[in-house]
Amino acid sequence: MKAIPPYTVLYADEDIVVLNKKSGLLIAADRYDETAPRLDIEAESEFGKLFAVHRIDKDTSGLLVVAKNIDAKAHLSRQFFEKTTQRCYQTLVWGIPKADEGHIEGNIGRDLRDRLRMAVYPPGSEEGKWAATNYRVTERLGYVSLLTCQLETGRTHQIRAHMSHIGHPVFNDARYGGERILKGRPTGSYRQFVQEAFDTCPRQALHAETLGFVHPTTGKELFFTAPLPDDMQGLINKWRTYCANNT
Repeated sequence: MKAIPPYTVLYADEDIVVLNKKSGLLIAADRYDETAPRLDIEAESEFGKLFAVHRIDKDTSGLLVVAKNIDAKAHLSRQFFEKTTQRCYQTLVWGIPKADEGHIEGNIGRDLRDRLRMAVYPPGSEEGKWAATNYRVTERLGYVSLLTCQLETGRTHQIRAHMSHIGHPVFNDARYGGERILKGRPTGSYRQFVQEAFDTCPRQALHAETLGFVHPTTGKELFFTAPLPDDMQGLINKWRTYCANNT
């Protein structure tokens, strides 16, 4: 029986492929994780040689565009470099931001104490590269919040590092401290509830929901949306039920 690929194809032509990837899929080889399935192996068996244009983390789900030739890659890469693409993420974070909307700006570079993490440095610092994230609170759910994040830049772990930097780590993000109970009274029943929430979405609660760009050959503006996957939707529903029963 043919294995089900860890992605869904939303669009494909002779130049590009747009995928909605599941969590757990690497975009390319990673020397820190040599066992996870890789897009450059899984998808190339279906489409032939592919060229990565941008990346999303292994345990982040959502939208990705890859090129099928060098010219398409160059055109798309230029759009990402010039920040003309449209990218929004949905994420569940610990805590309730004070403002309904916010802007996070700070250089992102490797954490000098942990090479698997990214750290946030002051704007203008010699460390890291400039990065900016805009966020909007779409729902407050007791001790967590659902946010829509719009990227101005696309640095490694950008949303995860920025949200941790302002004290609101992504829920169940083990790399940035979100896998611990950070808000709420630590009663036995609450600890059990949070553990069940972790089990419902056993990875960082982050999803690349929208992606917009100009087609490298036709010049047509393309826009895609990927609904929340079952694990994140189940997590959000779980917190909604908790709030309804504990207010």
